[in-house]
Amino acid sequence: MNVDLLSRPAEEVAPELLGCVLTRKTPEGTVSIAITEAEAYSGTADPASHAYRGRTSRNAVMFGPAGHLYVYRSHGLHWCANVVTGTEGVASAVLIRAGRVIEGEDQARKRRGERVESPRLARGPGNLGQALGITAEHNGAELLTGTSVTLSGGEPVAAALIRVGPRVGVSKAHDWQHRFYIAGDPTVSAYRLSPRAKSVET
Repeated sequence: MNVDLLSRPAEEVAPELLGCVLTRKTPEGTVSIAITEAEAYSGTADPASHAYRGRTSRNAVMFGPAGHLYVYRSHGLHWCANVVTGTEGVASAVLIRAGRVIEGEDQARKRRGERVESPRLARGPGNLGQALGITAEHNGAELLTGTSVTLSGGEPVAAALIRVGPRVGVSKAHDWQHRFYIAGDPTVSAYRLSPRAKSVET
């Protein structure tokens, strides 16, 4: 994994992140998650992006450089992890929607709940963030050379297994084909159309 791979538009990077591994090490143990689902957000050109209306203190990390972690809170409850992509100064990021825990399942289950089934430990962006123990303090973390949260290459995913479709749960530009996932993988979240969904033309 190198920064050149990430220094491209989010919709190009997203499918190539499938199979890559997010890892967080803590004194309590290490949790590693292989990415099975990702969504691209194209910054100021994308009505569904946090950066659509320009740079703010909240979304500043999205404007680069590539290879950093952009963390935001969803619905006031869950911390969501995004890989910053593209060129510095142009907002672009990939939301990591789901993954498969490949190391530290016991620790992930302590964070998620003892009765949570293995495929559901990191199914959905909020659950993934919780399984890793991601919080606001990780916003801006350097993923390629840092230590708090890291991103590395994993098992390559065959092109025949990669599917693309509309994004989940967003109210604007929901029909953009920017969601990429591994076909048949039980950790991939279910598709859900937002009741407030509007096409990009509106």
